Amino acid sequence: MRFEHETLAQRVCFAPGEAPATVRAEVERLGGSRVMVIAAAAEAELAGKVTAEVPVVLRHDEVVMHVPVASAERARTAAAALEVDLVVSVGGGSTTGLAKAIALTSGIPVVAVPTTYAGSEATSVWGLTEGARKTTGVDARVLPRSIVYDATLTLSLPVAMSVASGLNALAHCVDSMWAPRTDPIDQALAGEGIRALAAGLPAVVAAPAELDGREQVLYGAYLSAVAFSSAGSGLHHKICHVLGGRYDLPHAQTHAVVLPYVLAFNAPAAPEAERRIAEAFGTVSALDGLQRLRRAVKAPEALRDYGLDEADLDDAVHAILEVVPADNPRPVTPDGLRRLLRAAWQGSDPLTPTGEET
Repeated sequence: MRFEHETLAQRVCFAPGEAPATVRAEVERLGGSRVMVIAAAAEAELAGKVTAEVPVVLRHDEVVMHVPVASAERARTAAAALEVDLVVSVGGGSTTGLAKAIALTSGIPVVAVPTTYAGSEATSVWGLTEGARKTTGVDARVLPRSIVYDATLTLSLPVAMSVASGLNALAHCVDSMWAPRTDPIDQALAGEGIRALAAGLPAVVAAPAELDGREQVLYGAYLSAVAFSSAGSGLHHKICHVLGGRYDLPHAQTHAVVLPYVLAFNAPAAPEAERRIAEAFGTVSALDGLQRLRRAVKAPEALRDYGLDEADLDDAVHAILEVVPADNPRPVTPDGLRRLLRAAWQGSDPLTPTGEET
């Protein structure tokens, strides 16, 4: 056994029902005296309650999916004008992403308060979109110094969005099994993340107002993000980043749709990873476990339902081929990728088009 693993320096607080006091304590610990709060307009009231006990000098609500560069620049300028020394983000992945964009150029510390299961709060990965191209990178400055997980803040997240967001977290776990920098620690974290998400998501669907399922999903989302941040972006994430940035598709739903097709494509060439995923689901095969979960929670099914045009498929193939990881378990050819994308666009059986050799 020979590998190198780097553990990120971050404080994680699970505090059900105690977000305001916990956020205040974390802001004080980090020395924040001029705080910028980032939250979408729809979550302004919630963010106000969460940050009621901290010294806020700026509230910023221009939160846009995939973090356009122009939007990031406006937030950076606003923060600099008021000499902000700490950012609190309250929301999902786009909100956390904007806070990261500020930290990327300023080094200002971030306290992240997630209200979805995106997992961005636990990674040092940033993403910015300009034109039709999404660029991602890794930088220690963007890693939030603290995360405050309060499951009560996710109770208002609709069930359908909870499912999509949770499956996005599951995609972090699956990709971490074979991503470029994966190691046994990443795979162990990912396996436990799959177990927690597979238990938590059906509980959220069955009882949306109960905390038990939502806490399990938050826990699984955190583990998934830690594994992903270390292992790096595998084929699944490369596909979804291109689709999201190039065609403005919704982030979580895109991940939820694409995941079974990438799993069906890679699993035959990665038997050890397939075995770990199956064990985490408690099923004979990894794909069977994923598909059982997807059926139980009524997962998103087809990319055409979320704005991808059939005419864009060939363009997507060319764009994705440019960023496919060189060490993907199975060679990715234009024809193989085209079949994968068409199946995800149609929402057809994952085994039918991707099981063929190219």
